[in-house]
Formats: sequence, C-alpha cells, structure tokens
Amino acid sequence: MTEEEPYDGVAELYAEKFSDSLSSFPLERGLLTAFAELAKAVGGPVADLGCGPGYVTAHLNSLGLDAFGVDMSSGMLAQARARHPELRFELGSMAALDIADASMSGILSRYSIIHTAPDDVPAVLAEFHRILIPGGHAFISFLGGDDASQPTASYDHTVVTAYRWWPDHFSALLHDAGLEEVGRLIERAAPDAKRPFPMVNLVARREN
Repeated sequence: MTEEEPYDGVAELYAEKFSDSLSSFPLERGLLTAFAELAKAVGGPVADLGCGPGYVTAHLNSLGLDAFGVDMSSGMLAQARARHPELRFELGSMAALDIADASMSGILSRYSIIHTAPDDVPAVLAEFHRILIPGGHAFISFLGGDDASQPTASYDHTVVTAYRWWPDHFSALLHDAGLEEVGRLIERAAPDAKRPFPMVNLVARREN
C-alpha cells in the first residue's frame, strides 16, 4: 500500500468536513497572515506542502500570495482542482520535491509532516531548506507532545499513522537543517477535543 491510498479513499468526505476548518482557529489565521507578510517581503511563490483539498492554499492566495499546492494523494488533488480551479496543484512528496533550489519565499506544512516517520523528518526538513530562498520562511504545524523526555510519540489517527512532537525537539531539528525558529504559537485543545493535544505552529527562517 502506498502512503497516498488511505487519503484517496476519504478525499471527498475530508474535503466536505474540513473545507472551513480555519474559521475555528482565529489565532492560527493571524499567524498565517503574518507568515504571508514575511513571504511577500522576500518575494516569490509559496508552496503548500500536503495541501489536501486546497482550502488553505486558497486562503494563502486570498492573502496576496502566489500559492500552489503539493500533495501525495491524487484523490485530494482532484478535490482541490475541482474546488479551486484557478489555482495550481501538483502531485509530489515532501521528501523529494520537484521544485528548484532556492525558489520559494515560503513553505506551509499544515499538519502534513505528522505522517512522516520521525527518522525521516530530518531529510524532509533538509528538502525544505533546499527550496527556500535565503530569508524565506517555513510555517509548520503539528500536534504537540506532553512529556519533554519523549521527543515524539505516535497516536491513533483516523486515516493513517501520525506522530506528535515535543516542540523544542522539533525546533532543534529545524536548526540542524539550517532553519532557525523565529516564532511559535501553541494552542491548547478544548477539554472535549477528540485528541486533547496542544496544536503547535512553528515559523522558521532559512538563514543562508
């Protein structure tokens, strides 16, 4: 089974259920607006990696960015193209992006890196560094851990295995990849949330 097959089977349901999910997270929307300003200051396109049905790609575009989406799931891409035909969506993997070196002013990975096995994350972050313009920013979201002694832990995801991270450990991996954290936002989950883990948003800059 390939990684994209589980999401292919739920693409239509996922698109319908989460098409307006940003409306529930005003703090995250605010950070996305700040991210858009940072990207525009550098100049250049922005890649939404693991874009799913494309609703966040469209949000980035509404903020004035030249945003396009990349996803491993052909089913998700079909939903994205149908819902946002004015935007560009491409099939691809975060571990091996068909994107030129130093060509992106920004990268968004919104809860997409959670499906990358921990041992493979450093290679993915190195790929992020490769495609960012020096001074460009990566915005990465994931569910956080609750024990500093346990850098990462798997959890029961509805579709496919996922991992949550202790934020400081993930920030150290960013540093090792040449990406320096410039800000973070951690939102606590509601008491009745299905997964009562903190939602972590990190913004990091490629220094050189």
